[in-house]
Amino acid sequence: MRRRRLAPLLAVSVTATLAPALATSTAAAAPAVTPSTVSLSAAKGGALDRYVKQKPRWKRCEADSPATFQCATIKVPLDYRAPAGKRIELAISRIRSTTPGKRHGVLFSNPGGPGGQGLYMPLDLKEVLPKSAQRKYDLIGFDPRGVGRSSPVSCDLKPEEENWLRPYKEETFAKDVAWARDVADKCREKAGDTLAHITTRNTARDMDLLRAILGEKKISYLGYSYGTYLGAVYTQLFPGRADRFVLDSAVDPARAWRGMIQWWAEGAEPAFDRWTEWAAERSEKYGLGDTPKEVDRTFWDLVAQADEKPIEVEGQPTTGDDIRSGLRRAVFSPEYATEVVVELKKAAAGRPASAKKLAVFTGSGRTGTAGAADAAEVPSDNMTASFWAVVCGDNSAAWSRDPETYRRDAIEDKGRYPLYGDFASSIKPCAFWDRSVERATKVNNKVGSLVVQNEWDSQTPLPSGQALHADLKGSKMVTVLGGEGHGVYPSGNACTDGTVETYLLTGKLPAKDVTCEATADSNAEARKNQKRDVLPGSPLPERAPDRF
Repeated sequence: MRRRRLAPLLAVSVTATLAPALATSTAAAAPAVTPSTVSLSAAKGGALDRYVKQKPRWKRCEADSPATFQCATIKVPLDYRAPAGKRIELAISRIRSTTPGKRHGVLFSNPGGPGGQGLYMPLDLKEVLPKSAQRKYDLIGFDPRGVGRSSPVSCDLKPEEENWLRPYKEETFAKDVAWARDVADKCREKAGDTLAHITTRNTARDMDLLRAILGEKKISYLGYSYGTYLGAVYTQLFPGRADRFVLDSAVDPARAWRGMIQWWAEGAEPAFDRWTEWAAERSEKYGLGDTPKEVDRTFWDLVAQADEKPIEVEGQPTTGDDIRSGLRRAVFSPEYATEVVVELKKAAAGRPASAKKLAVFTGSGRTGTAGAADAAEVPSDNMTASFWAVVCGDNSAAWSRDPETYRRDAIEDKGRYPLYGDFASSIKPCAFWDRSVERATKVNNKVGSLVVQNEWDSQTPLPSGQALHADLKGSKMVTVLGGEGHGVYPSGNACTDGTVETYLLTGKLPAKDVTCEATADSNAEARKNQKRDVLPGSPLPERAPDRF
């Protein structure tokens, strides 16, 4: 059976004992989607009624998948402003409650991205949610519009065109501008009018339409990384339809999306300083330097050496830019970063080095393809195409149309954030993207939700999670002090796992924000995820560079 797995869910067992599931009445059929629920005047006159009346034809997802794991497809409007127009397909899945008499409702989920497939998430959640939660919920998965099996978009990009790890250099900037323009042009030519409607707002509308089709008054939700933004947008558009929302490793809505990419550079600098201190305290074991300044010098000497002559890693030349990019993620787990630099020093000296530990430098640089569907079903560049569709299309106002703006920002940010600043701020295809069809979503509501955040997260740093918590005024926040890695639940940490599961089971948020201490086991799991080459941006293991 082909499937993708949530890295935090691998090799983790949840053993916490929770309060008994509460008896719940069966949800009544939901009212038809109305103009107020979609905020679009085009929905007047019941234009969405024909969509709400759909009856999904559920069937076993695959011959070798469990019989309880069922899939179907539904139709949704491409453009909710014109629901009588073109329709696209949405691939959906479910695992029904194990005890219908104790069922509370549905638990939707999203693994991150943009561009991450969610069709197989019910299988993953079934392995980690306590039995009491499986009694309470139908587990609902779906590939977001434009992704995977949901009318997948493509830009016909070649592998080298998918590589967007492009640090600023004066001599290559014109070439990078041409690359960004070409990607935007190819996406426009291939995806045409469809691309403009592959947005977070429309995916949230799809979720609400699916809710209505399933006959539910409300949905509960577990979203990771990009999925936290999707969940937050849903609460903003449909506040009365949100039940129990867990938002794990959170995006700052005000910084979607250029600012979130720049967070990768800003957040890496304090993590780098923490790493140099950690390594210096263990200089006798690792030999990288007796003080943080000496460790810092060891690292930058390696970068300079690789800039002069690339270091051979598994037969591949590794440049100073490769080292900066690779270590950005690693420094959020100091032990892992130290092991990586020790092995890199060996390679630089021409001695045998651990290929496994240096895998962080040998990734393909592509955003990767979907692993849960056949290549014939999903275009090879689908993850990249859908990523840019959302990142550029959600808020085009965040992206300057002047390439010189990116040059100036990249130069300035390389000075401010030397590890990754120029990677984050240099030119992207969004500079040449069409203007957004709708305004960006301003998240500011009182819907109850639980924001969960590691202190040391490479993709959504702690201030990002704190910002979402401030925007969701009805939320409570779980902060894992010393917590490493992207994606918290489940981690085997009784404090964090227990808080999440209690909320899902009872619907009661903590009386106040919760602070948990990271455990050796939970951080060890984060280091395993790094070594699996986790797609940093969602808790999905993928051969890929940087994602939410």
